Amino acid sequence: MQTSTRDRIVVAAARLLQRQGYVGTGIKQIAQEAGATLGSVYHAFPGGKEAVAVAAILHSGEEFAELLRRTLSTEEHPADAVDACARELATALRESGWVDGCPVTAAALETLGTDSEIQRVCAQALRRWEDLVHDKLLAGGYPSPDARELATTVIAALEGAEVTAQVTRSEEPLRVTGRQLARLLRSYGI
Repeated sequence: MQTSTRDRIVVAAARLLQRQGYVGTGIKQIAQEAGATLGSVYHAFPGGKEAVAVAAILHSGEEFAELLRRTLSTEEHPADAVDACARELATALRESGWVDGCPVTAAALETLGTDSEIQRVCAQALRRWEDLVHDKLLAGGYPSPDARELATTVIAALEGAEVTAQVTRSEEPLRVTGRQLARLLRSYGI
């Protein structure tokens, strides 16, 4: 199946943001990685680099949401599912040579303090991921207020552990975080 030039640009930008962040990624590099002309990038994204980044973050946010859906569905108990997700993230990060972290987090951190579309789509992605964890917790019998707070905790802990794993070039932060989140979830006696 052939992909459109726009889709190639979005995927290339998502990978570059993941590896280099927003500031470190240039529009010319995105075009080159996508096998597209600079003109076609601006044609598809008249808003320039920020518009490409927004589309790439939306794409990456959905990719991670799909990973969450898949891993959360592999285990019946939410504690086991969250631990499985942390293990999968650890493995994927190691296999990437510690470079394929979360593009949403990278872009969010680099645009802190701005009232930009990038910040809005990053926040939207984080909320969506929390909603997926929240739904798993509700289905597992956790009360709604607890499920909401636990979902926020799970996503925040996984995001922080992923950054720590990248910096230390070790799976251990993610694996430890997964085990401790599972312990926390089991402490509710559900």
